[in-house]
Amino acid sequence: MATMRVAQVPGPQGAFEIVERPIPEPGAGWVRIKVLACGICHSDSLTKEGSFPGIQFPRVPGHEVSGVIDAVGPGVAGWEPGQRVGVGWSGGYCGYCDYCRRGEFFACVRGHVTGISFDGGYGEYMVAPASAVALMPAELTPVEAAPLMCAGLTTFNALRNSGARAGDVVAVLGLGGLGHLGVQYAAKMGFHTVGIARGQDKEPLARKLGASVYIDSQAQDPAVELLKLGGARVILATATSGEAMSAVQGGLAVNGTLLIVGVAESLQVSPMLLVTGCRSVKGWYSGTSIDSQDTLAFSARAGVRSMNETFPLDRVAEAYERMISGKARFRVVLTIGE
Repeated sequence: MATMRVAQVPGPQGAFEIVERPIPEPGAGWVRIKVLACGICHSDSLTKEGSFPGIQFPRVPGHEVSGVIDAVGPGVAGWEPGQRVGVGWSGGYCGYCDYCRRGEFFACVRGHVTGISFDGGYGEYMVAPASAVALMPAELTPVEAAPLMCAGLTTFNALRNSGARAGDVVAVLGLGGLGHLGVQYAAKMGFHTVGIARGQDKEPLARKLGASVYIDSQAQDPAVELLKLGGARVILATATSGEAMSAVQGGLAVNGTLLIVGVAESLQVSPMLLVTGCRSVKGWYSGTSIDSQDTLAFSARAGVRSMNETFPLDRVAEAYERMISGKARFRVVLTIGE
């Protein structure tokens, strides 16, 4: 029986184990993917720590997957061996629950989460529902594509659904793993892009990524500075600090939206600010496979690229710790296949 190497978590808060497993066969409606690269996302901590409700162990994490289909199960239409593909957080949908029938596939009550509901991309092969698969453009290498399956998808999809139009002031709060992609997408979409981060040393990076204005939140009041520009139509909050999110909301323009993709425990919101300017605070879910496919295609055409640090599968524990420490610039990617 042919085998593969995977990095699995044996139980809640367990250490990574590199083990040999049989290469899985895809069931009806599923495909098998030879993994070439897999990003390490902060959400992988839900698997590592066992904090996602109902997760079963041992489990292979990883939902920023890029690879090649090498087998398809019965009943799969539109996919075939040899296609370069990616798989993200959304691990497929049923197609017949009420949410799916309304086209809200991300809210599917039977939907899977890659690397949580089934084994993810920290291994040489994986299987996934065909509805979770996105086509990967030839212009992107597997390492370039992998982080776009979550970090890229989340920021791109949020911005394109934000209601902002070309020329509007759009600010990106935070210049980390999500923010450095958010600034690129905002600039490529034609927004008047503002980068907000702590420290003047971040300004060269923000401008290199495409920001036309930089606000140092340590030295300036970001809300005041945004109002000098007429207020932000959208503030994309990628930082995980509720305090930082609270500090920028006063910089929203009339009808502006604080669009949250970074997860913080809490934030303070001013009802007066919302009411007097018809402003809003909104969260955004990453997206489904077609959104991932759009993200990859746009990134390839527009030249948006993630800044990555790469590690081989054997160094998965070191790579994970590099990500969780917040020291990586800016995404961590496992290189697995060829």
